[in-house]
Amino acid sequence: MSFHLYFDGKHAEMARGLTLFEYGESLGIRVPTSCHRQGKCKECVVEVLEGMDCLSPKAPAERHLKGAFRLSCCAAVVTDGGLVRCHTMRRGELRIEREAFHLPNRGGAEELAPAVTRRGNVVFMDGEEVDRRDGPIHGIAMDLGTTTVVLRLLNLETGEIVARSAFENPQRFGGSDVMARIHYDHEDGTRVLQRTLVGYLNRAIRELGVEPESIYEVVVAGNSTMRDLFFRLSVYSIGQSPYQSITELEMAEGKRSGTSLTERASRLGLRLNPNARVYGLPIISGHVGADAAACMLAVDLVNEDRLVAIMDIGTNTELILGNRHKVLAASCPAGPAFEGGRLSCGMPGLPGAIESFRMAADGTGEATVIGGGAAQGICGSGLVDILSELLRTGRMNALGRFENGDNAFRVWGEGEEAVHITEADINELAQAKGANVAGLRVVFDEFGARFEDVDVFYLAGGFGRHLSVESAKRIGLVPNIDSKRIRQVGNASVEGACIALLSQREREELEQLVRRVTHCRLETHARFFDYFVEGCQFAPVESPVGSVRAAEMKAGE
Repeated sequence: MSFHLYFDGKHAEMARGLTLFEYGESLGIRVPTSCHRQGKCKECVVEVLEGMDCLSPKAPAERHLKGAFRLSCCAAVVTDGGLVRCHTMRRGELRIEREAFHLPNRGGAEELAPAVTRRGNVVFMDGEEVDRRDGPIHGIAMDLGTTTVVLRLLNLETGEIVARSAFENPQRFGGSDVMARIHYDHEDGTRVLQRTLVGYLNRAIRELGVEPESIYEVVVAGNSTMRDLFFRLSVYSIGQSPYQSITELEMAEGKRSGTSLTERASRLGLRLNPNARVYGLPIISGHVGADAAACMLAVDLVNEDRLVAIMDIGTNTELILGNRHKVLAASCPAGPAFEGGRLSCGMPGLPGAIESFRMAADGTGEATVIGGGAAQGICGSGLVDILSELLRTGRMNALGRFENGDNAFRVWGEGEEAVHITEADINELAQAKGANVAGLRVVFDEFGARFEDVDVFYLAGGFGRHLSVESAKRIGLVPNIDSKRIRQVGNASVEGACIALLSQREREELEQLVRRVTHCRLETHARFFDYFVEGCQFAPVESPVGSVRAAEMKAGE
Protein backbone atom coordinates (compact mmCIF):
# COMPACT_ATOMS: atom_id res chain seq x y z
CA MET A 1 0.00 0.00 0.00
CA SER A 2 1.13 3.56 -0.59
CA PHE A 3 0.39 6.75 1.22
CA HIS A 4 -0.58 9.77 -0.91
CA LEU A 5 -0.08 13.31 0.33
CA TYR A 6 -1.50 16.46 -1.28
CA PHE A 7 0.14 19.39 0.49
CA ASP A 8 -0.59 22.92 -0.80
CA GLY A 9 -1.58 21.29 -4.09
CA LYS A 10 1.68 19.34 -4.45
CA HIS A 11 1.45 15.55 -4.60
CA ALA A 12 3.83 12.84 -3.46
CA GLU A 13 3.77 9.19 -2.41
CA MET A 14 5.25 8.84 1.04
CA ALA A 15 6.02 6.24 3.69
CA ARG A 16 4.78 6.37 7.28
CA GLY A 17 6.76 7.83 10.14
CA LEU A 18 7.47 11.45 9.25
CA THR A 19 5.52 14.53 10.26
CA LEU A 20 3.57 16.70 7.85
CA PHE A 21 6.21 19.38 8.41
CA GLU A 22 8.95 17.04 7.22
CA TYR A 23 6.88 15.93 4.24
CA GLY A 24 6.25 19.58 3.39
CA GLU A 25 9.96 20.33 3.47
CA SER A 26 10.65 17.41 1.11
CA LEU A 27 8.12 18.89 -1.32
CA GLY A 28 9.78 22.31 -1.19
CA ILE A 29 6.97 23.87 0.84
CA ARG A 30 8.12 26.56 3.27
CA VAL A 31 6.06 25.84 6.35
CA PRO A 32 6.26 28.81 8.77
CA THR A 33 8.18 28.13 12.00
CA SER A 34 10.43 29.96 14.42
CA CYS A 35 10.91 27.25 17.05
CA HIS A 36 12.60 24.62 14.85
CA ARG A 37 9.72 22.11 15.01
CA GLN A 38 9.37 21.98 18.79
CA GLY A 39 5.67 22.88 18.87
CA LYS A 40 6.31 26.11 20.77
CA CYS A 41 5.82 28.87 18.20
CA LYS A 42 2.40 27.58 17.00
CA GLU A 43 3.12 28.94 13.51
CA CYS A 44 3.17 25.71 11.48
CA VAL A 45 -0.62 25.33 11.52
CA VAL A 46 -2.13 23.36 8.66
CA GLU A 47 -5.74 22.61 7.83
CA VAL A 48 -6.33 18.92 7.14
CA LEU A 49 -9.06 18.62 4.54
CA GLU A 50 -8.96 14.84 4.32
CA GLY A 51 -7.23 11.94 6.05
CA MET A 52 -7.15 13.00 9.71
CA ASP A 53 -7.42 9.31 10.66
CA CYS A 54 -4.04 8.71 8.99
CA LEU A 55 -2.32 11.02 11.49
CA SER A 56 -1.13 10.65 15.05
CA PRO A 57 -3.40 11.92 17.86
CA LYS A 58 -3.10 15.55 18.82
CA ALA A 59 -0.14 16.35 21.05
CA PRO A 60 -0.33 18.57 24.18
CA ALA A 61 1.19 21.42 22.12
CA GLU A 62 -1.93 21.28 19.92
CA ARG A 63 -4.54 21.62 22.64
CA HIS A 64 -5.40 25.11 21.37
CA LEU A 65 -6.45 23.75 17.97
CA LYS A 66 -9.93 22.45 17.22
CA GLY A 67 -11.53 20.70 14.30
CA ALA A 68 -9.39 20.09 11.23
CA PHE A 69 -6.36 22.15 12.29
CA ARG A 70 -3.03 20.62 13.32
CA LEU A 71 0.54 21.69 14.00
CA SER A 72 2.43 20.11 11.13
CA CYS A 73 5.46 19.45 13.34
CA CYS A 74 3.33 17.31 15.65
CA ALA A 75 1.12 15.50 13.13
CA ALA A 76 2.90 12.33 12.03
CA VAL A 77 1.65 9.83 9.46
CA VAL A 78 0.88 6.56 11.26
CA THR A 79 -0.64 4.45 8.47
CA ASP A 80 1.01 2.63 5.59
CA GLY A 81 -1.77 3.52 3.15
CA GLY A 82 -4.30 6.25 2.71
CA LEU A 83 -4.58 9.84 1.56
CA VAL A 84 -4.05 13.16 3.30
CA ARG A 85 -4.93 16.58 1.89
CA CYS A 86 -3.72 19.62 3.79
CA HIS A 87 -2.55 23.16 3.29
CA THR A 88 -0.72 25.84 5.24
CA MET A 89 -2.39 29.03 6.41
CA ARG A 90 -0.79 31.09 3.66
CA ARG A 91 -2.40 29.78 0.51
CA GLY A 92 -0.63 31.80 -2.16
CA GLU A 93 -3.36 31.18 -4.71
CA LEU A 94 -6.05 32.85 -2.59
CA ARG A 95 -7.32 35.93 -4.41
CA ILE A 96 -6.39 38.88 -2.20
CA GLU A 97 -7.27 42.48 -3.03
CA ARG A 98 -3.96 44.30 -2.80
CA GLU A 99 -4.63 47.52 -4.74
CA ALA A 100 -7.01 50.48 -4.73
CA PHE A 101 -8.76 51.98 -7.76
CA HIS A 102 -10.85 55.02 -8.74
CA LEU A 103 -10.09 57.00 -5.59
CA PRO A 104 -10.23 60.81 -5.60
CA ASN A 105 -7.26 62.63 -7.09
CA ARG A 106 -5.81 64.28 -4.04
CA GLY A 107 -3.79 66.64 -6.23
CA GLY A 108 -0.68 66.34 -4.09
CA ALA A 109 -2.52 67.86 -1.15
CA GLU A 110 -0.92 65.42 1.27
CA GLU A 111 2.62 66.56 2.00
CA LEU A 112 5.32 63.96 2.44
CA ALA A 113 5.85 64.44 6.17
CA PRO A 114 6.14 61.08 7.94
CA ALA A 115 6.78 60.74 11.64
CA VAL A 116 10.17 59.19 10.84
CA THR A 117 12.61 61.52 9.05
CA ARG A 118 16.35 61.87 8.51
CA ARG A 119 18.93 64.64 8.36
CA GLY A 120 22.30 63.44 7.16
CA ASN A 121 22.59 59.99 8.64
CA VAL A 122 20.60 60.81 11.78
CA VAL A 123 17.13 59.24 11.93
CA PHE A 124 14.43 61.05 13.92
CA MET A 125 11.05 59.92 15.17
CA ASP A 126 8.72 62.76 16.09
CA GLY A 127 11.79 65.02 16.07
CA GLU A 128 13.86 62.90 18.47
CA GLU A 129 16.97 61.01 17.39
CA VAL A 130 16.44 57.24 17.37
CA ASP A 131 19.18 55.88 15.09
CA ARG A 132 21.95 56.56 12.60
CA ARG A 133 21.65 55.01 9.16
CA ASP A 134 23.05 55.75 5.70
CA GLY A 135 20.80 53.52 3.61
CA PRO A 136 17.08 53.94 2.84
CA ILE A 137 14.61 54.22 5.72
CA HIS A 138 11.30 52.37 5.43
CA GLY A 139 7.85 52.02 6.88
CA ILE A 140 5.06 49.48 6.45
CA ALA A 141 1.36 50.11 5.81
CA MET A 142 -0.74 47.10 6.80
CA ASP A 143 -4.35 46.18 6.14
CA LEU A 144 -5.02 43.56 8.81
CA GLY A 145 -8.21 41.79 7.78
CA THR A 146 -10.08 38.89 9.31
CA THR A 147 -9.40 36.80 6.21
CA THR A 148 -6.32 38.34 4.59
CA VAL A 149 -3.33 40.53 5.44
CA VAL A 150 -1.86 43.04 2.96
CA LEU A 151 1.50 44.79 3.44
CA ARG A 152 3.14 47.64 1.58
CA LEU A 153 6.75 48.62 2.22
CA LEU A 154 7.37 52.33 1.56
CA ASN A 155 10.47 54.47 1.34
CA LEU A 156 9.77 57.15 3.93
CA GLU A 157 11.86 59.80 2.14
CA THR A 158 10.40 59.40 -1.35
CA GLY A 159 6.95 57.88 -0.67
CA GLU A 160 7.75 55.12 -3.18
CA ILE A 161 6.19 51.69 -2.69
CA VAL A 162 9.26 49.43 -2.56
CA ALA A 163 7.60 46.03 -2.12
CA ARG A 164 4.25 44.37 -1.51
CA SER A 165 3.13 41.23 0.26
CA ALA A 166 -0.18 39.55 1.01
CA PHE A 167 -1.20 36.32 2.71
CA GLU A 168 -4.13 34.58 4.31
CA ASN A 169 -4.64 35.51 7.95
CA PRO A 170 -3.28 32.49 9.83
CA GLN A 171 -5.65 33.10 12.74
CA ARG A 172 -8.38 31.25 10.88
CA PHE A 173 -7.95 28.28 13.18
CA GLY A 174 -9.62 30.49 15.80
CA GLY A 175 -12.75 30.93 13.67
CA SER A 176 -13.76 32.57 10.40
CA ASP A 177 -15.37 35.68 11.90
CA VAL A 178 -14.50 38.21 14.58
CA MET A 179 -17.00 36.94 17.16
CA ALA A 180 -15.50 33.46 16.97
CA ARG A 181 -12.00 34.88 17.44
CA ILE A 182 -13.11 37.00 20.37
CA HIS A 183 -14.48 33.88 22.04
CA TYR A 184 -11.36 31.88 21.16
CA ASP A 185 -8.98 34.54 22.52
CA HIS A 186 -10.96 34.81 25.75
CA GLU A 187 -11.05 31.04 26.29
CA ASP A 188 -7.41 30.51 25.28
CA GLY A 189 -5.83 33.23 27.41
CA THR A 190 -2.33 32.74 25.94
CA ARG A 191 -2.48 35.22 23.04
CA VAL A 192 -1.74 32.39 20.61
CA LEU A 193 -3.73 34.19 17.90
CA GLN A 194 -1.45 37.21 18.16
CA ARG A 195 1.74 35.16 18.33
CA THR A 196 0.79 33.09 15.29
CA LEU A 197 0.06 36.21 13.25
CA VAL A 198 3.33 37.85 14.29
CA GLY A 199 5.25 34.77 13.22
CA TYR A 200 3.76 35.03 9.74
CA LEU A 201 4.38 38.78 9.64
CA ASN A 202 8.04 38.41 10.53
CA ARG A 203 8.49 35.87 7.74
CA ALA A 204 6.69 38.15 5.26
CA ILE A 205 8.83 41.12 6.34
CA ARG A 206 12.04 39.14 5.81
CA GLU A 207 10.85 38.39 2.27
CA LEU A 208 10.30 42.07 1.39
CA GLY A 209 13.90 42.36 0.24
CA VAL A 210 15.23 44.99 2.66
CA GLU A 211 16.96 44.81 6.03
CA PRO A 212 14.26 44.63 8.73
CA GLU A 213 16.42 47.06 10.74
CA SER A 214 15.67 49.72 8.10
CA ILE A 215 11.96 49.64 9.02
CA TYR A 216 11.06 52.23 11.67
CA GLU A 217 7.27 52.40 11.71
CA VAL A 218 4.23 50.25 10.92
CA VAL A 219 0.76 51.75 10.44
CA VAL A 220 -2.07 49.26 11.00
CA ALA A 221 -5.60 49.46 9.61
CA GLY A 222 -7.99 46.71 10.63
CA ASN A 223 -11.35 46.09 12.18
CA SER A 224 -11.61 46.69 15.91
CA THR A 225 -11.05 43.04 16.85
CA MET A 226 -8.11 42.40 14.54
CA ARG A 227 -6.38 45.65 15.54
CA ASP A 228 -6.78 45.13 19.28
CA LEU A 229 -5.77 41.46 19.11
CA PHE A 230 -2.59 42.50 17.31
CA PHE A 231 -1.83 45.06 20.02
CA ARG A 232 -2.25 42.36 22.69
CA LEU A 233 -5.35 44.00 24.16
CA SER A 234 -8.36 42.19 25.54
CA VAL A 235 -11.12 42.03 22.92
CA TYR A 236 -13.73 40.59 25.27
CA SER A 237 -15.67 43.88 25.49
CA ILE A 238 -16.00 44.05 21.68
CA GLY A 239 -18.02 40.83 21.81
CA GLN A 240 -20.40 42.04 24.53
CA SER A 241 -23.12 44.68 24.24
CA PRO A 242 -22.56 47.59 23.66
CA TYR A 243 -19.65 46.07 21.64
CA GLN A 244 -16.93 48.59 22.41
CA SER A 245 -13.16 48.35 22.22
CA ILE A 246 -11.25 48.77 25.44
CA THR A 247 -9.86 51.97 23.90
CA GLU A 248 -13.41 53.39 23.66
CA LEU A 249 -14.12 52.48 27.26
CA GLU A 250 -10.88 54.10 28.43
CA MET A 251 -11.62 57.22 26.42
CA ALA A 252 -15.05 57.47 28.04
CA GLU A 253 -13.34 57.22 31.43
CA GLY A 254 -10.95 60.05 30.53
CA LYS A 255 -7.92 57.76 30.44
CA ARG A 256 -7.07 58.54 26.81
CA SER A 257 -7.89 61.25 24.29
CA GLY A 258 -8.57 59.00 21.30
CA THR A 259 -8.85 55.42 20.14
CA SER A 260 -5.57 55.16 18.21
CA LEU A 261 -2.81 52.94 19.57
CA THR A 262 0.97 53.22 19.73
CA GLU A 263 3.37 50.49 20.84
CA ARG A 264 7.00 49.49 20.43
CA ALA A 265 7.31 46.94 17.64
CA SER A 266 9.58 44.75 19.76
CA ARG A 267 6.92 44.44 22.47
CA LEU A 268 4.50 43.10 19.89
CA GLY A 269 7.09 40.59 18.70
CA LEU A 270 7.95 42.23 15.37
CA ARG A 271 11.59 41.95 14.34
CA LEU A 272 12.28 45.41 12.95
CA ASN A 273 14.60 48.24 13.95
CA PRO A 274 15.01 48.08 17.75
CA ASN A 275 13.42 51.55 18.02
CA ALA A 276 10.57 50.86 15.59
CA ARG A 277 7.03 51.52 16.66
CA VAL A 278 3.57 50.45 15.54
CA TYR A 279 0.72 52.91 15.16
CA GLY A 280 -2.84 51.57 15.07
CA LEU A 281 -5.25 53.87 13.26
CA PRO A 282 -8.20 55.02 15.38
CA ILE A 283 -11.40 53.01 15.37
CA ILE A 284 -14.70 54.79 14.86
CA SER A 285 -16.93 52.91 17.28
CA GLY A 286 -17.78 49.31 18.09
CA HIS A 287 -17.25 47.10 15.07
CA VAL A 288 -16.72 50.11 12.79
CA GLY A 289 -12.98 49.86 13.04
CA ALA A 290 -9.71 51.32 11.88
CA ASP A 291 -10.17 49.82 8.42
CA ALA A 292 -13.27 51.97 7.97
CA ALA A 293 -11.32 54.98 9.28
CA ALA A 294 -8.59 54.24 6.72
CA CYS A 295 -11.22 54.19 3.97
CA MET A 296 -12.38 57.65 5.04
CA LEU A 297 -8.80 58.84 4.70
CA ALA A 298 -8.42 57.19 1.29
CA VAL A 299 -11.50 58.94 -0.15
CA ASP A 300 -10.45 62.26 1.46
CA LEU A 301 -13.73 62.56 3.35
CA VAL A 302 -12.41 65.37 5.56
CA ASN A 303 -12.32 67.66 2.49
CA GLU A 304 -15.45 66.33 0.75
CA ASP A 305 -18.44 68.62 0.17
CA ARG A 306 -20.41 66.06 -1.84
CA LEU A 307 -22.51 63.39 -0.13
CA VAL A 308 -20.57 60.11 -0.34
CA ALA A 309 -21.16 56.61 0.95
CA ILE A 310 -18.60 53.90 1.66
CA MET A 311 -19.68 50.26 1.91
CA ASP A 312 -17.27 47.40 2.59
CA ILE A 313 -19.27 44.18 2.28
CA GLY A 314 -17.99 41.20 4.22
CA THR A 315 -18.58 39.04 7.28
CA ASN A 316 -19.10 42.35 9.03
CA THR A 317 -20.17 45.08 6.60
CA GLU A 318 -19.12 48.64 7.40
CA LEU A 319 -21.16 51.60 6.21
CA ILE A 320 -20.19 55.28 6.19
CA LEU A 321 -22.30 58.15 4.89
CA GLY A 322 -21.53 61.85 4.88
CA ASN A 323 -19.09 64.58 3.97
CA ARG A 324 -16.83 67.04 5.77
CA HIS A 325 -19.81 68.51 7.61
CA LYS A 326 -21.47 65.38 8.97
CA VAL A 327 -20.62 61.66 9.03
CA LEU A 328 -22.64 58.63 10.14
CA ALA A 329 -21.36 55.07 10.40
CA ALA A 330 -22.71 51.61 11.18
CA SER A 331 -21.67 47.97 11.11
CA CYS A 332 -23.85 45.12 9.89
CA PRO A 333 -23.26 41.55 11.17
CA ALA A 334 -23.87 39.94 7.79
CA GLY A 335 -22.10 36.63 8.48
CA PRO A 336 -19.86 34.64 6.12
CA ALA A 337 -22.42 33.75 3.42
CA PHE A 338 -21.18 36.23 0.81
CA GLU A 339 -17.66 34.91 1.42
CA GLY A 340 -18.81 31.35 0.76
CA GLY A 341 -19.24 30.35 4.41
CA ARG A 342 -22.00 27.96 5.56
CA LEU A 343 -23.07 27.25 1.96
CA SER A 344 -23.20 23.80 0.40
CA CYS A 345 -20.82 24.70 -2.44
CA GLY A 346 -19.44 28.01 -1.19
CA MET A 347 -15.70 28.66 -1.13
CA PRO A 348 -13.22 31.55 -0.95
CA GLY A 349 -11.71 33.17 -4.03
CA LEU A 350 -9.42 30.24 -4.83
CA PRO A 351 -8.74 28.50 -8.14
CA GLY A 352 -11.79 26.41 -8.95
CA ALA A 353 -14.31 28.96 -7.66
CA ILE A 354 -17.04 30.20 -9.98
CA GLU A 355 -16.60 33.98 -9.99
CA SER A 356 -19.21 35.03 -12.58
CA PHE A 357 -22.27 33.47 -14.17
CA ARG A 358 -24.67 34.28 -17.01
CA MET A 359 -27.69 32.37 -18.26
CA ALA A 360 -28.69 32.16 -21.94
CA ALA A 361 -32.26 32.26 -23.26
CA ASP A 362 -32.33 28.46 -23.61
CA GLY A 363 -31.58 28.04 -19.91
CA THR A 364 -27.95 27.01 -20.28
CA GLY A 365 -25.48 28.70 -17.97
CA GLU A 366 -22.03 30.03 -18.68
CA ALA A 367 -19.67 30.27 -15.72
CA THR A 368 -16.21 31.78 -15.35
CA VAL A 369 -13.92 29.84 -13.03
CA ILE A 370 -10.92 31.34 -11.26
CA GLY A 371 -7.83 29.74 -12.79
CA GLY A 372 -9.87 28.02 -15.51
CA GLY A 373 -10.62 24.31 -15.44
CA ALA A 374 -13.44 22.55 -13.64
CA ALA A 375 -15.48 24.32 -10.98
CA GLN A 376 -15.15 23.16 -7.37
CA GLY A 377 -17.45 25.71 -5.74
CA ILE A 378 -18.78 29.27 -5.83
CA CYS A 379 -17.19 32.41 -4.36
CA GLY A 380 -18.99 35.61 -3.39
CA SER A 381 -19.10 37.40 -6.75
CA GLY A 382 -20.32 34.21 -8.43
CA LEU A 383 -23.09 33.83 -5.84
CA VAL A 384 -24.37 37.33 -6.55
CA ASP A 385 -24.41 36.62 -10.31
CA ILE A 386 -26.23 33.30 -9.89
CA LEU A 387 -28.93 34.84 -7.71
CA SER A 388 -29.30 37.71 -10.15
CA GLU A 389 -29.68 35.39 -13.15
CA LEU A 390 -32.15 33.12 -11.37
CA LEU A 391 -34.23 36.18 -10.53
CA ARG A 392 -33.92 37.74 -13.99
CA THR A 393 -35.00 34.56 -15.79
CA GLY A 394 -37.91 33.87 -13.44
CA ARG A 395 -36.42 30.65 -12.03
CA MET A 396 -36.40 32.16 -8.55
CA ASN A 397 -38.92 34.52 -7.00
CA ALA A 398 -38.27 37.49 -4.74
CA LEU A 399 -38.62 35.27 -1.66
CA GLY A 400 -35.75 33.08 -2.81
CA ARG A 401 -37.91 30.10 -3.79
CA PHE A 402 -37.43 28.12 -6.98
CA GLU A 403 -40.49 28.46 -9.21
CA ASN A 404 -40.24 24.94 -10.64
CA GLY A 405 -40.57 23.23 -7.27
CA ASP A 406 -36.95 22.05 -7.07
CA ASN A 407 -34.88 22.65 -3.96
CA ALA A 408 -31.57 23.11 -5.79
CA PHE A 409 -30.18 24.60 -8.99
CA ARG A 410 -27.23 22.93 -10.69
CA VAL A 411 -24.65 25.49 -11.77
CA TRP A 412 -21.85 23.25 -13.07
CA GLY A 413 -21.13 19.57 -13.67
CA GLU A 414 -23.11 16.40 -13.15
CA GLY A 415 -23.80 13.89 -10.40
CA GLU A 416 -21.87 13.97 -7.15
CA GLU A 417 -19.33 16.40 -8.62
CA ALA A 418 -22.01 18.96 -9.52
CA VAL A 419 -21.72 22.49 -8.13
CA HIS A 420 -25.14 23.70 -7.05
CA ILE A 421 -27.04 26.20 -4.95
CA THR A 422 -29.95 25.18 -2.72
CA GLU A 423 -32.91 27.02 -1.23
CA ALA A 424 -31.20 26.65 2.15
CA ASP A 425 -28.14 28.41 0.70
CA ILE A 426 -30.33 31.17 -0.70
CA ASN A 427 -31.92 31.62 2.73
CA GLU A 428 -28.44 32.13 4.25
CA LEU A 429 -27.66 34.68 1.55
CA ALA A 430 -31.01 36.41 2.04
CA GLN A 431 -30.30 36.95 5.74
CA ALA A 432 -26.82 38.28 5.03
CA LYS A 433 -28.29 40.66 2.46
CA GLY A 434 -31.11 41.62 4.80
CA ALA A 435 -28.64 42.76 7.45
CA ASN A 436 -26.82 44.92 4.90
CA VAL A 437 -30.03 46.48 3.55
CA ALA A 438 -31.26 47.21 7.07
CA GLY A 439 -27.97 48.94 7.81
CA LEU A 440 -28.23 51.03 4.66
CA ARG A 441 -31.79 52.10 5.42
CA VAL A 442 -31.05 52.97 9.05
CA VAL A 443 -27.99 55.07 8.18
CA PHE A 444 -29.80 56.94 5.40
CA ASP A 445 -32.83 57.46 7.67
CA GLU A 446 -30.66 58.90 10.42
CA PHE A 447 -28.85 61.15 7.97
CA GLY A 448 -32.11 62.29 6.37
CA ALA A 449 -31.05 61.32 2.85
CA ARG A 450 -32.31 59.25 -0.05
CA PHE A 451 -30.12 56.81 -1.95
CA GLU A 452 -30.43 59.09 -4.99
CA ASP A 453 -28.85 61.95 -3.04
CA VAL A 454 -25.48 60.20 -2.95
CA ASP A 455 -22.97 61.70 -5.37
CA VAL A 456 -20.45 58.85 -5.06
CA PHE A 457 -21.09 55.37 -3.65
CA TYR A 458 -17.77 53.64 -2.92
CA LEU A 459 -17.73 49.84 -2.82
CA ALA A 460 -14.57 48.93 -0.90
CA GLY A 461 -12.83 45.62 -0.32
CA GLY A 462 -12.15 42.55 -2.42
CA PHE A 463 -15.76 41.39 -2.61
CA GLY A 464 -16.99 44.82 -3.64
CA ARG A 465 -14.24 45.06 -6.23
CA HIS A 466 -15.12 41.85 -8.09
CA LEU A 467 -18.91 41.68 -7.98
CA SER A 468 -21.12 42.79 -10.88
CA VAL A 469 -22.76 46.08 -9.93
CA GLU A 470 -25.81 45.34 -12.10
CA SER A 471 -26.26 41.92 -10.49
CA ALA A 472 -25.86 43.42 -7.02
CA LYS A 473 -28.48 46.07 -7.79
CA ARG A 474 -30.93 43.51 -9.19
CA ILE A 475 -30.95 41.38 -6.05
CA GLY A 476 -30.90 44.40 -3.73
CA LEU A 477 -27.43 44.08 -2.27
CA VAL A 478 -26.57 47.71 -3.10
CA PRO A 479 -28.95 50.63 -3.70
CA ASN A 480 -30.59 50.90 -7.11
CA ILE A 481 -28.88 54.12 -8.14
CA ASP A 482 -27.14 55.19 -11.34
CA SER A 483 -24.21 52.82 -11.84
CA LYS A 484 -22.03 55.78 -12.85
CA ARG A 485 -22.14 56.90 -9.22
CA ILE A 486 -20.85 53.55 -7.93
CA ARG A 487 -17.08 53.14 -7.75
CA GLN A 488 -15.47 49.79 -7.00
CA VAL A 489 -12.29 50.95 -5.26
CA GLY A 490 -10.69 47.73 -4.03
CA ASN A 491 -8.42 47.91 -1.00
CA ALA A 492 -9.01 51.47 0.17
CA SER A 493 -7.97 50.42 3.68
CA VAL A 494 -4.31 49.81 2.81
CA GLU A 495 -4.35 53.01 0.75
CA GLY A 496 -5.48 54.95 3.80
CA ALA A 497 -2.78 53.30 5.90
CA CYS A 498 -0.17 54.45 3.34
CA ILE A 499 -1.42 58.02 3.54
CA ALA A 500 -1.23 57.96 7.34
CA LEU A 501 2.28 56.50 7.19
CA LEU A 502 3.53 59.30 4.94
CA SER A 503 1.73 62.28 6.49
CA GLN A 504 1.44 63.24 10.14
CA ARG A 505 -1.02 65.97 9.19
CA GLU A 506 -3.35 63.48 7.53
CA ARG A 507 -3.00 61.21 10.55
CA GLU A 508 -3.98 64.02 12.91
CA GLU A 509 -6.91 65.07 10.71
CA LEU A 510 -8.21 61.51 10.78
CA GLU A 511 -7.94 61.43 14.58
CA GLN A 512 -10.12 64.54 14.69
CA LEU A 513 -12.55 63.26 12.05
CA VAL A 514 -13.36 59.99 13.81
CA ARG A 515 -14.36 61.94 16.94
CA ARG A 516 -17.06 63.66 14.90
CA VAL A 517 -18.56 60.47 13.44
CA THR A 518 -21.98 59.49 14.77
CA HIS A 519 -22.28 55.74 15.28
CA CYS A 520 -25.71 54.35 14.38
CA ARG A 521 -26.55 51.38 16.58
CA LEU A 522 -28.72 49.29 14.31
CA GLU A 523 -30.23 47.06 16.98
CA THR A 524 -31.78 50.02 18.80
CA HIS A 525 -33.42 51.56 15.71
CA ALA A 526 -37.21 51.28 15.83
CA ARG A 527 -37.52 49.97 12.26
CA PHE A 528 -34.44 47.76 12.06
CA PHE A 529 -36.38 44.48 12.11
CA ASP A 530 -38.85 45.72 9.50
CA TYR A 531 -35.98 46.80 7.27
CA PHE A 532 -34.25 43.46 7.81
CA VAL A 533 -37.31 41.45 6.78
CA GLU A 534 -37.81 43.65 3.74
CA GLY A 535 -34.12 43.39 2.87
CA CYS A 536 -34.26 39.58 2.86
CA GLN A 537 -36.31 39.75 -0.33
CA PHE A 538 -34.47 39.68 -3.64
CA ALA A 539 -35.59 42.92 -5.25
CA PRO A 540 -33.97 46.29 -6.07
CA VAL A 541 -33.53 48.56 -3.06
CA GLU A 542 -35.22 51.92 -3.61
CA SER A 543 -35.56 54.98 -1.40
CA PRO A 544 -38.88 55.25 0.43
CA VAL A 545 -41.27 57.81 -1.01
CA GLY A 546 -41.16 61.11 0.87
CA SER A 547 -37.71 60.73 2.44
CA VAL A 548 -35.79 63.92 3.13
CA ARG A 549 -33.27 65.12 0.53
CA ALA A 550 -29.77 65.65 1.82
CA ALA A 551 -29.52 68.77 -0.30
CA GLU A 552 -32.25 70.36 1.82
CA MET A 553 -30.32 69.83 5.04
CA LYS A 554 -28.24 72.55 6.62
CA ALA A 555 -24.52 72.11 6.07
CA GLY A 556 -22.88 70.93 9.25
CA GLU A 557 -26.15 70.10 10.98
